[in-house]
Amino acid sequence: MTAIHHADPLLDPLFTSDAAADAFSPTARLQAMLDFEAALARAEAAVGVIPARAVPAIEAACRAGLYDLAALGAETALAGNTAIPMVKHLTRAVKAADEESSRYVHWGATSQDAMDSGLMLQLRRFLDGLDADLAALADGLADLADRHRATPMVARTWLQHALPTTFGLKAAGWLDALGRDRERITAARNRLALQFGGAAGTLAALGDAGPAVAVALASELDLPLPALPWHTSRDRITELASSLGILAGTLGTLGRDISLMMQMEVAEAFEPSAPGRGGSSTMPHKRNPVSCAVLLSTAIRAPALVGGLLAAQVQEHERGLGGWHAEWQALPDLCRLVAGAARHARETIAGLTIDAERMRANLDLTRGLILAEAVTMALGDRMGRMAAHSRVADASRRAASSARPLRDMLAEDAEVVQALGADTLDRLFDPLNYTGSASHFIDRVLDHHRQTQDRQS
Repeated sequence: MTAIHHADPLLDPLFTSDAAADAFSPTARLQAMLDFEAALARAEAAVGVIPARAVPAIEAACRAGLYDLAALGAETALAGNTAIPMVKHLTRAVKAADEESSRYVHWGATSQDAMDSGLMLQLRRFLDGLDADLAALADGLADLADRHRATPMVARTWLQHALPTTFGLKAAGWLDALGRDRERITAARNRLALQFGGAAGTLAALGDAGPAVAVALASELDLPLPALPWHTSRDRITELASSLGILAGTLGTLGRDISLMMQMEVAEAFEPSAPGRGGSSTMPHKRNPVSCAVLLSTAIRAPALVGGLLAAQVQEHERGLGGWHAEWQALPDLCRLVAGAARHARETIAGLTIDAERMRANLDLTRGLILAEAVTMALGDRMGRMAAHSRVADASRRAASSARPLRDMLAEDAEVVQALGADTLDRLFDPLNYTGSASHFIDRVLDHHRQTQDRQS
């Protein structure tokens, strides 16, 4: 396996994925632009714009390993973009092999054509890796939702005990949001397209052959052909960035929930355990939510990157000044962060430890108070909603002040026992009898997940 060279070898392994680091490495950026140049030569030769004999020499020189990245970077600082020095060095390399062929390097294109189309190739590669992680994450969540559809736990509103729910429904909620994220990202991906417009978006340098070359080039790169060049129409970029930002929020929500469930006084679910994972430099007993920290940090950092890209969408006339440049690092940074969060989420869900007994025990912390609504609804059928609410509210206050079970307090109320009966009271205080339509909702989410799987298979 080829070693992945991270830009930051200390922190990148924590905050990104190898696939994303590889897709947005300096070498990958250069190779994507060179792939554009090789495809351009083939397309123009196929249309008859340049001689076919020029293609082999150009293709042979379109290998990133032939070039000194540091030298290209130094020249980029003067030129203002990466394509200008790349084209210069590419032309020089082709000329060394065949001087005649070097005349046709980058024929009729502009720097932004090479950079934007190269970016499309990088994004496609990145999105392949991201979707693989998201698909595995979705499968893991679907399995949790199905296996734990009848595992009762506390539903918490404003961080306080509310009513019974099931862990399966919580997992289904994560899955449902993730499904929408994947749909948004797929829609954005489908709008990523070839960039090819020449100096001012008219392909004037190619004369009447411009449209034919564009068609051939789109085919060579397997990129959709847009209606026209989009040098300053950056909605494709911001649509994808926004979708990635929303995904970061979804993963952050998952991380928030699991980290809260991992607190020792809650202890309902835990990240996978492994040597060296989640420890403390001073406290040997610690089991820290490492992956949750990454999910939450990504949810914190991503909105600023998305906001910067949205601000960069406003660009001038036929070529942007500054706005386009603002994308070059912000978009890869966003992609790397979100890919890292997706990796951590996949690994966490695959190895998540569930303590169903602790979930059940936590349901009993209020001594039945969380089932007060269930009793009120049943009692309301006998004595009216307001009277039932008053009777159960009074019993709840007395139960809380005396630290006694609400079931016992109600059993001492002759009118309540007469209205409901002891057996009904027992049934009402079984949490699984008050999870409503949880199982139905889980089925709906799982059906949608299976349909998505079927469409992708």
